[in-house]
Amino acid sequence: MFDPERLPEVKQRIREATQENTYLFDSVEQDVSGLRAQTVTIQPRSTNTISLVASDAGNNKIEFNPLLLQMVRVVDSKGKELVFDVISSETDTRELSRRQFGDDGTPVTPLGKLMRDLNVEWLWDLTSMIPQRPETSGWTIVFRDLCEWAAIYEQCCYKEWGQDTLLLHDGLLRTKVFKGDLFVQMYHRIKESIDQAKRVDRRDLFLVGIAKHSEVLERYRLAMALSNVFPGGAAQYVPIPMDMQKKVYKWNEYLRLPTDTAEDVEQPKYNMGEMYFVRFGTRTGDPVWTVDLLAGQTSQAQKIFGSLLSDAEVGFPVPYYPDCLQKADAHAQVVDLDLAILQDAMIDALRDHLGPQRKPIFDAHQLVASDPAARRYS
Repeated sequence: MFDPERLPEVKQRIREATQENTYLFDSVEQDVSGLRAQTVTIQPRSTNTISLVASDAGNNKIEFNPLLLQMVRVVDSKGKELVFDVISSETDTRELSRRQFGDDGTPVTPLGKLMRDLNVEWLWDLTSMIPQRPETSGWTIVFRDLCEWAAIYEQCCYKEWGQDTLLLHDGLLRTKVFKGDLFVQMYHRIKESIDQAKRVDRRDLFLVGIAKHSEVLERYRLAMALSNVFPGGAAQYVPIPMDMQKKVYKWNEYLRLPTDTAEDVEQPKYNMGEMYFVRFGTRTGDPVWTVDLLAGQTSQAQKIFGSLLSDAEVGFPVPYYPDCLQKADAHAQVVDLDLAILQDAMIDALRDHLGPQRKPIFDAHQLVASDPAARRYS
């Protein structure tokens, strides 16, 4: 703790530092000053919405897990499982690559379909973040992200929808996990499939990414509130100018659209979305979200946000956040009886591997508290 006698000095230092840097906040306010004139009121529409979400291995933690196994699970808002696998940081990535295909080379998973369509045979050719010989555990999270993108790709390119549909991604439509321009190649295939569905079946398919948190929103949130960018009375959205985005994100490849192929700069790699601020509530204090619309679909922004509005209005437990995403997240979590079954399956598999003489030791070890120090909180 600070010495009470030093508190006046500490407060004075903070005040001086704040005054010296107020020009930064003045600059942020200047950035958002023109946004209010560009805001658009959302008109409600009716469209089928379905979301995809990858289960977070951290939320599906198995308590007794000496092999550090992780479950990779992707579901939609109806609870339909699209991807399921169990891996660890020591999983053979060569075998994991082969697991995406059948004996005849036909893809048997969404990730296999994506790899085939991008002419990729091995996971380390799809992303530089998955090594041929794993040395760290970080690559397992990358594999989970790839499975989620692959599920989105499959829904866009291989499923026939009976009505206009919104596909929601939990997060912005940009990532750095793909190698080279493979992410942009995936975008072009998605866009081609969407255009074909519109041309042949007269069906609109929209891809939207919505982020619970984003750097650009954190930078401009307070300034937008002070400038009353979204006045009360109606749900609204506004496109985020590229100049504002560039002041937050230092990597141009994270911002440049996949159709931006100017020869004098590095080609686009990591982005397939165009960024908006959206408030689905009608009050000034309702939450604002950062949303990506698929590049090439911004002319349909009113229809897209209007279709999301009714779903966001009933969002629970997070208010004014798309309810279908919240349902998908709930379905993705492995909890209660399901988690107990998986826990027992792992214990049985490991116990069967041990010899008769070591099984009693294994059984006794399960009774030992994994965190003895936690008793101090009981």
